[in-house]
Order: sequence, then structure tokens, then C-alpha cells
Amino acid sequence: MTRPDRQTAEALAEQLSGLDLTSRLHLIAAEIPGRLVFTTSLGVEDQALTHALAMAKLAQGQAKGQAKGRVEIVTLDTGRLFAETYDTWAETESAYGIRIAAYAPERAAAEKFVRNEGINGFRRSVAARQACCGFRKVEPLGRALAGASGWLTGLRAGQSANRAETPLAEFDAARGLIKLNPLADWTRAQVDSFVRDNFVPYNVLHDRGFPSIGCAPCTRAVKLGEPERAGRWWWEQEDKKECGLHVGRPGASVQPGQEPAAFETIQTDTHRQPEFAR
Repeated sequence: MTRPDRQTAEALAEQLSGLDLTSRLHLIAAEIPGRLVFTTSLGVEDQALTHALAMAKLAQGQAKGQAKGRVEIVTLDTGRLFAETYDTWAETESAYGIRIAAYAPERAAAEKFVRNEGINGFRRSVAARQACCGFRKVEPLGRALAGASGWLTGLRAGQSANRAETPLAEFDAARGLIKLNPLADWTRAQVDSFVRDNFVPYNVLHDRGFPSIGCAPCTRAVKLGEPERAGRWWWEQEDKKECGLHVGRPGASVQPGQEPAAFETIQTDTHRQPEFAR
């Protein structure tokens, strides 16, 4: 494969279509030279990908004596994650004999935001929330992807309306790399079945009504009938509910109707979501 561009990304997407997950990962490793980075949020889709990478011996940082993998597994440690997410992180490293590299927010940016906006100041407006996502996620992501040729994600088309057109591979012009979404055409049921059948460690919050898990103060359990990502930044309207990782750098404009809503009482029904059979 030559220098990444839109045409090569589209051609790779066609090649990936119809392959199983392991074959997709091996093809990606064979076709994209240079640095490959998988950014995991430690959610269920990313856990499925971590398992597949480890089983295919494509994950870097595995036990001594194994071939060095092609794919670096990294995560964005925002400093506001759930305790259960950190537990999943530790369990995953232990299960697969890997280290997941952490990229954290710059200290000065975090201190300035809290000093100016307050510890939970991201709830004041969409602009403030996007600024928080900017220094906690987007800037660390930029460091994680510096010099990479390929970026693997756990995005699926079925996660939200904003992600409905997610392809298996696409050209990220802003970063000059190929963005790879090996689970783009999977359903949530397929992901859950894969995790269950392969005894993949997963975040217990998924059993408590959290299909999508981000920072603790910005994530709630979903209500019956709500989309998977409805629990993310639930006080905002749907068309603003991305953090900026997958849509470019977050903007700062606040449109009419995007002002923060009054906080709602969160009722969590722990029996609403079926548990994974272990």
C-alpha cells in the first residue's frame, strides 16, 4: 500500500467486506505499513477487538517469547472514568498479558479548566463540555496517533444516527492516516455474542444498563427504548452528542436550544439489560 489517501481507503474497505474479524485484522496488518494504533475505551466493542488482536498475535506488549505484534493498544485516561472501567483495564491486561498505554490530559489544561469553570463546569453549556472533551480526549488522541499510518477503532454503524454511515475503512485527511473500523457492520447482538462465546472480560456496567460508557459524570444508564448512546451527555440535544474524537476537533459554538437542560432524576433498572452469560 502506498501513502494513505481516499482511494486506497475505499479499496481496502472493499477488501475487508465479507471477511471475518480475524481475517480483517490480518489484512489490515499486511496492507498498512508503519505504525498501527488501536484506541480502546474498554467498552464491549473495544474488548472484542482487543481479544481478536491478542488471539491473532497482533497486539504489541504481549508476553515475552511471542512475536511482536503490529498494533499498539492505547487508551485515553481522562481522569474522570468509572472505577469499573479501571477494573476492566486491569483485568484485560492480566487476561491477555499486555500493557495498554495511557494518554492523559495535559496537567496545565486540566487545572485551568477546573479553575475557570469548576469541577463539573462542562454541564454549563455545550461549548464548555466540548472544551472539556477537547483537553481530556482530543488532544491526548492527537499525541497517541502522532506518526501513525492506521487508526483502529471499535465504531459500529448501529451505535447512533451520527455513526450510521461508518465504513470499514476511511481516509482521515486531517490526520493523514487510514481509519479502520473492523466492527462497522456488526450488530450489538453480534458483539455481545462474541464476548460471551469467547469469555472476553468486559465492564460490569454493561449489565447495569450502560451500553455506552464514557466519563462517569457524563454517562448514565439508558432508558427502555433509548438508543445505545442516549446516556452520553444526556442533558444535551442529540445532534451535539459527540466528543470530537470521530468528527474532528470539537467546535465551540452553541446553537439555540443547546443550552444545558435541567438535570433529570436518573432511574437505573439493573434488570432491564440482559447480562452476558459467563
